[in-house]
Amino acid sequence: MYAVRIHEHGSVDVMRYEEVPTPEPGAGEVRVKLAAVGINFIDTYQRAGLYKVALPFILGQEGAGVVDAVGAGVTDFKAGDPVVYTSVPYAYAQYTLVPAARLLHLPAKLDFQQAAAVILQGLTAHYLVNSTFPLKAEHTALIHAAGGGTGQILVQLAKRTGARVIGTASSDEKLQLAMQAGADHVINYTTQDFEAEVKTLTDGRGVDVVYESVGKTTFDKSLNSLRPRGYLVLFGQSSGPVPPLDPQVLNARGSLFLTRPTLGNYIATRDELEWRANEVLSLAASGELRVQIDQTWPLSEAAAAHQHLEGRQSKGKLLLIPQS
Repeated sequence: MYAVRIHEHGSVDVMRYEEVPTPEPGAGEVRVKLAAVGINFIDTYQRAGLYKVALPFILGQEGAGVVDAVGAGVTDFKAGDPVVYTSVPYAYAQYTLVPAARLLHLPAKLDFQQAAAVILQGLTAHYLVNSTFPLKAEHTALIHAAGGGTGQILVQLAKRTGARVIGTASSDEKLQLAMQAGADHVINYTTQDFEAEVKTLTDGRGVDVVYESVGKTTFDKSLNSLRPRGYLVLFGQSSGPVPPLDPQVLNARGSLFLTRPTLGNYIATRDELEWRANEVLSLAASGELRVQIDQTWPLSEAAAAHQHLEGRQSKGKLLLIPQS
């Protein structure tokens, strides 16, 4: 089969589309013939070396396709089943192995591209608004990058709680997407001081929570945008890692809370994975959750997809389509 591997860390130039052995499923594993593969910032972090991985390494964390073969002891899946998964490595490939315990059946009304587009970002948004900081109708949330793939889903799920949502984005086009997703107010953080705008919109109080995925360039102003005892939920770093922080800053700015969650800790058990996935996939299948696919590329053009993502150009989910 063909896959996209890196043999060293670096720019998109280190990505190689090359022939590798087709994996054989072991006990408890399922081999999936991939029809659509999701692209995420974690893929770029692993490629660049911000997150270290053992080399050579097949990039990718999520995908959707058809069960091709099952290993010993697998009873819940059979060849031909449409499936989707996330947070399992080696997705930039024509075939991949997924533990049966991490695999999910695809709802009948959801196609492979929609499933691959929503699974990781949808689960991320689900844990952020339901568990990390459980949003309620009385809350006001600031969501950065609200016009991107995760941001649009996060806005939609946040609005389902009844909360007031302020979204930021880097262009007028992305602001429009955030509004279409349901944001009550939008701010262009490249031309406006979002901290000042937030204070105006909240009568000087600040927001209850900031869902922060941009990182370095917005972090300080995000802290300043919080009410006393507010929550800064840092779940990404698209502009770069946040510098070291003296915890006394949290005290000085109002006894603030800071957390750095990651999806794996919120789908650690099968029950929790199924709870979140069933809600997200059902909403997507019914059309209640709108999934915005920005662009697709053949698997062999993964480097171009990474350039698009790192250039902060995406206006929705980016997908790779493995060739047959």
